[in-house]
Amino acid sequence: MTPTQRIFALTAAVLIFVFIIDLVRRRKIGIQYSILWLFMGVVIFIVATWYDSLLIVTSLIGAVVPTTTLFIFGILFLMVMTLHLTMRITQQQITIVQLAQEIALLKHELESDEDAPGSGA
Repeated sequence: MTPTQRIFALTAAVLIFVFIIDLVRRRKIGIQYSILWLFMGVVIFIVATWYDSLLIVTSLIGAVVPTTTLFIFGILFLMVMTLHLTMRITQQQITIVQLAQEIALLKHELESDEDAPGSGA
């Protein structure tokens, strides 16, 4: 890894840390999501400071070029993140449907209490 590449990777890792911590501080991202992104920053930092780790992983997975390893793990990271977010959206959709049903039942109950004879209204 050339010195320019190393400086770029270290700068990217530091910027990721600062950006994610700022998003958490401003409550724009939840802690459960920030952990994944901070982990990505740690991986970038490790690869930038210890390039041999990338070469070791590259040989372990049978890739020829280290950039292939980076692309593979980048795509895997994005797939995991997409799957996680899809699961969260599905959970929220279920919760929204349940809340809408509860509101409809409460509305119906209120309307039936108002229409009942002797309700005092």
